[in-house]
Amino acid sequence: MRVHLQALGCRLNEAELQTWARQLQQQGHLVTADQSAADLVVINTCAVTAEAVRKSRKLLRRARRSNPRAKLVVSGCFASLEGDTLAREQGIDLLVHNGDKERLVEIAAHELDLESMPVSAIASDTNPLFARGRQRAFVKVQDGCRYRCTFCIVTLARGAERSRPIPEVVDEINRLCADGVKEIVLTGVHLGGYGSDSKSDLPALIRAILTGTDVGRVRMGSLEPWDLPEDFWVLFEDHRLMPHLHLPLQSGSDTVLRRMARRCRTEHFARLVTEARQQVADFNVTTDIIVGFPGESPVEWEETLAFVESVGFGHVHVFPYSPRRGTKAADLPDQIPNETKRDRSRRMQELGQRMKRETLAGYIDRCLPVLVEGRYGGAPEGGWFGYTPNYLPVRVAVDKKNDPGNRILEVKLEAVHQDGKSLVGSL
Repeated sequence: MRVHLQALGCRLNEAELQTWARQLQQQGHLVTADQSAADLVVINTCAVTAEAVRKSRKLLRRARRSNPRAKLVVSGCFASLEGDTLAREQGIDLLVHNGDKERLVEIAAHELDLESMPVSAIASDTNPLFARGRQRAFVKVQDGCRYRCTFCIVTLARGAERSRPIPEVVDEINRLCADGVKEIVLTGVHLGGYGSDSKSDLPALIRAILTGTDVGRVRMGSLEPWDLPEDFWVLFEDHRLMPHLHLPLQSGSDTVLRRMARRCRTEHFARLVTEARQQVADFNVTTDIIVGFPGESPVEWEETLAFVESVGFGHVHVFPYSPRRGTKAADLPDQIPNETKRDRSRRMQELGQRMKRETLAGYIDRCLPVLVEGRYGGAPEGGWFGYTPNYLPVRVAVDKKNDPGNRILEVKLEAVHQDGKSLVGSL
């Protein structure tokens, strides 16, 4: 069978898709990027915001419309939270809840009577990651979260914390390296909580990966700022650990952070960023900000703007607050009008764009190694794109005769692109 896989939302969803792709290929099925040609479509949904739910619904409708003959399998947080309603509305062939998604391929083979063939009969031994047009591999090391931020629905959808054994993670990364993968990203719902259920921790996992594999680049997914131990920065002495972290701030106002039940205050956050930049060269910090959280006063909003600007992030993901049924924040008083949230979102995005441009401009005339991932925009005339070690996006001009895809190349960074979102460089 030809199988098309698609994920919406977090890197953890993408990591799960990679696992399913490998398992399906081992059963003799072919992974395809062409949804219209697929016999089976698997979609991993998201429910982190109301907008994510809307996009998940849209993705399912589009899958049914573009290929009505294909069998449709759906999993993920949206499917877990609203599975019964979803199955009736979308005409899904199989719905797999988060608690069973480790067995999704096994369940689909049984319930949908998928024919399989021996591995030796597979027409292509192409890594399913590359078959889906991906270069960077996401490795799921942990699931679930023990904290209950008042705005978060994901903890309800994902359940208790569960960590994969270190040898199992190392083995997966070695398989990926053997298949040609040069960069992996460690992912989890609460990545910093890795090992909480197994008498281990994230630094131990990272040290095992750096000593037990030859992978060229190791990145971490989103990390809560309160999870970092004092000696964390020593890990970056191994230059295969990339100098970038995504540390979700959510608000620059301590009173809002308390209503969010966040475990970090602005003073601690600022100290962490300062330590990182002092101890790790070219360290880049990106973040998430929720605007319009219930009760966010004009004073608290201005505190957030000022604090974000004082830190100076390389990139800011801005989320207008979205009430999610089942969370404490949905029942808080003083919900912010949508018009106010749109205005605050616009102002934060403008600040984020300015900070990003300033960050990129600081690297002009530098030479940095760039992992070239593919064609920019997917078009042959669009040139190539990739990322520096500290996760700065770069457009690279390359002779048409050469294919630099999935190679780490030294690039001279020459200018900030006119869109302000990437650097422009040449070999």
